[in-house]
Amino acid sequence: MVAVPIALMVAVVVIDVLAPPDIHLGPLLVAAPAITASFAGPWLTGLVAVLAVVAQVVIAVLRDRDELFSSNHQAQIVALVLVGSSLVIFCVLRERHARELTQVRYVSETAQRVVLRPLPKQIGPLRVASLYLAAEAEAQIGGDLYAAVRTSSSTRLIVGDVRGKGMTAVSDAALLLGAFRAAAHRQATLVELVAYLDGSVCWDLAEPGETDRSGETFITAAILDIPDQDSRVDMIDCGHPPPIVLRNGRATTIDACQPAPPLGLGELASPRYHVDAFTFEVGDLLLLYTDGVIEARDSTGAFYPLTERITGWTQSNPDAFLHRLRRDLLDHVGGRLGDDAAMIAIKRQPTPQA
Repeated sequence: MVAVPIALMVAVVVIDVLAPPDIHLGPLLVAAPAITASFAGPWLTGLVAVLAVVAQVVIAVLRDRDELFSSNHQAQIVALVLVGSSLVIFCVLRERHARELTQVRYVSETAQRVVLRPLPKQIGPLRVASLYLAAEAEAQIGGDLYAAVRTSSSTRLIVGDVRGKGMTAVSDAALLLGAFRAAAHRQATLVELVAYLDGSVCWDLAEPGETDRSGETFITAAILDIPDQDSRVDMIDCGHPPPIVLRNGRATTIDACQPAPPLGLGELASPRYHVDAFTFEVGDLLLLYTDGVIEARDSTGAFYPLTERITGWTQSNPDAFLHRLRRDLLDHVGGRLGDDAAMIAIKRQPTPQA
């Protein structure tokens, strides 16, 4: 890349010296440090700017020996010095901002790992893969959430979506994830766990100093309990998109018979939580996701038909399944999602016999 501005300066000097007296190409030398600033740092940009000034002096010496310090050449040299200095200052500021952005990204990625911890590949008899797709190119975390906790005989999972965006959504997601991790292995039943989570969200909205967001902030969620030794899975759906079980290429949507209101609306709705059950056998693939998947639109405004698209897929590896789903989803929307999307693929494996 450095050869480009140097070659440009050499070409300008040669052509200007050989050209007729009424043709002056010296002003083109300013392009050399400008090109360098597009890919190099302040030191190299400054060096090329100095070489551009030297090149202008060479032109003046070879073309007009008696007019080296004429007003024309002096003006061009001063212009090169000013432009070169400005470009060096620009490079210094750009590198400073780049370092700050790198630090911000590092903090963001660290916050994501703390709040939204990656799920382990193996949880009991379950093989697990997770994926988070942020709608914003530079975003690392949003209001979508998921987590898994082991109990003595089962795995409990949550997948959810906070209403809203920005830091408020991240804060609410962190609160719910913390409450789930703290209570999922202690609450005896799924109903008690969901009631506790709903209370945690409601208590947060009532914290002193918080604006009144009752009825405006809520979290849709699906909470599941997957036993190690039984193919029956218990689920409480709090206004969240239903899971999908993929068995031998056939996709089945698990709709809740009596869905509960989203978490955070318990004080308004006084819900009675109903536990739904479905079969999740060895070899099946269970897909949990947020509405950013099924509400993804293509160029015509059509939603992504998740169940129809994955019907017939035979990937038994959760990682391979999510990789294909990610590619298919991004192809549907043309490469950019309109909302964050989280996905968890789970495969039940045979339980080792004691």
